[in-house]
Amino acid sequence: MTDPTLIAFLDRLADSAGKAIMPHFRALNSVENKAATGFDPVTVADRASEEALRALINEHYPSHGIMGEEFGDENLDAENVWVLDPIDGTRAFISGLPVWGTLIGLTTGGRPSLGMMAQPFTGERFAGNGARAWYTGPEGDRVLKTRACDKLSDAVLFTTTPSLFKGSDREAYDRVENEVRLARYGCDCYAYCMVAAGFADAVIEVGLHAYDIVALIPVIEGAGGRVTSWDGGSAASGGRVVASGDARLHDQILETLNRAG
Repeated sequence: MTDPTLIAFLDRLADSAGKAIMPHFRALNSVENKAATGFDPVTVADRASEEALRALINEHYPSHGIMGEEFGDENLDAENVWVLDPIDGTRAFISGLPVWGTLIGLTTGGRPSLGMMAQPFTGERFAGNGARAWYTGPEGDRVLKTRACDKLSDAVLFTTTPSLFKGSDREAYDRVENEVRLARYGCDCYAYCMVAAGFADAVIEVGLHAYDIVALIPVIEGAGGRVTSWDGGSAASGGRVVASGDARLHDQILETLNRAG
């Protein structure tokens, strides 16, 4: 069972990150590009958020480790390691779209044990500990529960953009998209939360880092869903990831992705 103190600490972390981010949302003066080729944006809001998160963790849990997108790793051999993405969906953030969020995850013994996606503009938080998941926000507090969907032909599917898939990965992804009822693009971490909340059925991604997914695994699994790699293994390290609200659908997606072209 997750320590209730740690669950309460998630909200303190989210409060701190939101306070650091919100003065910059729809008010940015500049955007930096971290990539040598292509475009990988980072903003003052990303850095301020992660600095705030790290400061609180180091103050209250100095023996814990930290893995963060902007400022690297600390004490990764600790039993408990916080995995942070200060703004997941920076492209949405710089475009003024409210589908970004702060991802706060905790691994215990290397396994995702607690997570939250906090969206300070909408005031929504989606959290879970693998056994249960919950929402707080303008709609009130409620339990998160995935919905039943046992056929690809009935499914609503999310991905960031099909252009991320290359070669055989694109062929595999297209096989799934061609069978679903509806595909939607560009919702970043918010897509996973819609699966946990029962409004969508699956997310398929490639090229993820641990800080993109660790916080979301306990939320979706706590709501009754599954998150794995494309080969059915752990998704905690990122890479090629599938998240589904219904285990029967998840099996169909894995089979379709791995079917010989």
